[in-house]
Amino acid sequence: MKVRALAIGILCGATLHAQTADWPQWRGPARAGTSPETGLLREWPASGPPRVWSASNLGAGFGSVAVGGDRVFVQGMQKTDSIVTALNRADGKVAWTRAIGRAQDNYQGPGPRGTPTVDGDRLYVLTENGDLACLRVPDGTVVWQRNILQEFGGRNIGWLMSESPLVDGPRVIVTPGGRGAGMAALDKMTGRTIWTTKELNDQAGYASPIAADVQGVRTIMTLTAEAGIGVRASDGRLMWRYPRVANDTANIATPVYFDNKVFYSSNYGVGGALLTLRAEGGGVRAEEAYFTRDMQNHHGGLVLVNGYLYGFSNAILTCLEFATGKTVWRHRSVGKGSLAYADGHLYLLSENNVVGLAEATPAGYRETGRFTIPDQGWPSWAHPAVSGGRLYIRNQGILTAFDVAGRR
Repeated sequence: MKVRALAIGILCGATLHAQTADWPQWRGPARAGTSPETGLLREWPASGPPRVWSASNLGAGFGSVAVGGDRVFVQGMQKTDSIVTALNRADGKVAWTRAIGRAQDNYQGPGPRGTPTVDGDRLYVLTENGDLACLRVPDGTVVWQRNILQEFGGRNIGWLMSESPLVDGPRVIVTPGGRGAGMAALDKMTGRTIWTTKELNDQAGYASPIAADVQGVRTIMTLTAEAGIGVRASDGRLMWRYPRVANDTANIATPVYFDNKVFYSSNYGVGGALLTLRAEGGGVRAEEAYFTRDMQNHHGGLVLVNGYLYGFSNAILTCLEFATGKTVWRHRSVGKGSLAYADGHLYLLSENNVVGLAEATPAGYRETGRFTIPDQGWPSWAHPAVSGGRLYIRNQGILTAFDVAGRR
């Protein structure tokens, strides 16, 4: 009986771990670039952590991965199609591939830029051409599909649509950038329109939205081509619009929310700003707490750990005190890139194919590992993901899973 009870306990623990070890969407469980996992390697050997598997021929593209259940999902471009591929989490073998729509290319590189979103037995995918599809996770069957640019009067942006769709309760949130439809909410089960933000005429940016409860008001936040915005989730009402943090070229970084405050950042000489949020009259009012030139985040995103923001300001990895905007330290690290956080460490990926591990501490930059990945001819812009003791690095048509828990 004791042995049986122990076995059941182990199985339950394994199941719980599997449930909490998913990375089901852009930037992880909470869209914050952070993983709750513990027990990961504190340092890497000179050659990097062991490789578990590598999958190739996934198609050109810059999006990251979503990990849910026993599958890993990634978007790519094959010939003239924008596709999504489901891989077996255990061995990286292809489970299914589905073409969503016509692919796009430009001088900054071909293929999709977004990351799929896993929600139960459904997968939500937005292509570089504005095709939004709901698929069944087991086999990739299309449940519904719409083109958000054509249907909401938007137009594609300079470096192509890059948003990863947000599932918030019964809604799928996207930013078509149409007149009177800067943001839109669709019923996640049927695809029908629930609301559009009629007061918002901004063109879409390259950022992906987040959702949070602000003193009882469910709020969607993102960066458009012109401003940091906040929209009421229940009906699409625009609650604030903050242009100062936007540039005229490309607004990319996902906002960071904590404790009734939101931090926006963009590059091209602009910087970052913390807004204090207060519920008022059924909506939310935003006021600038501070503005800083010391966090000009381009495309690599930001993570908040124990009151400190970490991210690349231009090409310099920077630690910033969230509450005050004070710069704590700066370091060249692996070079300009993206990052994720897990178990006390920053997982870094430079656009020049260097992967690094560093302690997430305001005490200073402390690197505990680095290695290089093969150059695929374009910058390594896909963000790293940490899930189930594995580090996932996507570089164009190649996705590699590394063992960062010492258990292969």
